[in-house]
Amino acid sequence: MKFALSAVALALFGTFSPISQAQALNLPLQLDYGLIAKLVTNSLYTGAEHTADLWQDGAKCSYLKLANLKINGQAEQIRLVNDVQVQFGTKLGGQCMTVLKWQGVLETLQKPTLNADHSVLSLPVTQATAYDQQGHQVNISQLQDLLKRVVEPKLAGLSIDLNRLHGDMERNVSTWLPKTEAAQLSQWLNTLTINSAAANDQGIALQLGLDAPASTPAQAPSPALTASEQKQWQVIWKQWQGLLAKAINGLGKDQQNQALQTTLTAMLHESNTAFQAGLTAKNTTDNDPVREFFSHSWTTLTPQLKAFSQDLPGLEGFNYLGAIAATDVLYELDTKAAPLGITLSSDGLRKLARLLIAGKQQRT
Repeated sequence: MKFALSAVALALFGTFSPISQAQALNLPLQLDYGLIAKLVTNSLYTGAEHTADLWQDGAKCSYLKLANLKINGQAEQIRLVNDVQVQFGTKLGGQCMTVLKWQGVLETLQKPTLNADHSVLSLPVTQATAYDQQGHQVNISQLQDLLKRVVEPKLAGLSIDLNRLHGDMERNVSTWLPKTEAAQLSQWLNTLTINSAAANDQGIALQLGLDAPASTPAQAPSPALTASEQKQWQVIWKQWQGLLAKAINGLGKDQQNQALQTTLTAMLHESNTAFQAGLTAKNTTDNDPVREFFSHSWTTLTPQLKAFSQDLPGLEGFNYLGAIAATDVLYELDTKAAPLGITLSSDGLRKLARLLIAGKQQRT
């Protein structure tokens, strides 16, 4: 599913003219706290009963564990709240003698921060505060030292690498495009950066930056596919349908996944009618079937996909987010259709179909 969404979105991007004169674009992307919590959980909470076993001494008499993660935003930073269990002990006569045992709450504030080339988003800790179970701040020297040495680096080590995101996007699409368009797509994606990152009430608001053609001359509408082109397109489309059907059938059987399966199955059925009309109709300027299909389907699907991604392991969830982001970016670019010459329309689908047909011919 993520492959097909990325392929459609980014293959349409590949219809840009070569990047000689370029303009910088800022495109929004929201990382919801539910997905960030999933990343933290799957990266750190790998212990028994969903605990984060962050430290243990060699004698196994001392340890530090986190549990019950909660996450929200505060003062433009991410606020993580974890229950903490700490024990300091020493082994005597083969038995652990407990020196200190404490339970409480750890609150950390973490500021979304970009590296020098704006390709990696990290979350360094700006403040760490421990509270007892009554909500009073505590200052136990051994605990504070352990938080500083062990916990803060673990939490700060979480990151989102944009290089991986656009690398996956490029690999998903390049095999379907002619060599010249695939090379152009790679050149365009290499300009992708994170211009800014700020925490808000819902998550982290990113501004993605990329260089796109400053302008493209107006192009004549792409004519309807010929009978020969329709046959070649059907071969490609059946391959995509097979991938999509396999992904849909593998979603699982719980109630949320069944709802997503129903939505995707309906979309797949509707796409046949909409795409066929868009590829073959002589006039699609009014009530464009492809534009109407994308607009309706994406509005319906996005909330379900975001909810589904939060139930996946951390990295896989971010892969689904990449598919969502690619399509969100496409919609953002579509609002700038005049300078870019890109549309979510029957005309755009015809251009995409011919690109994919040419790519298939090059590989055979």
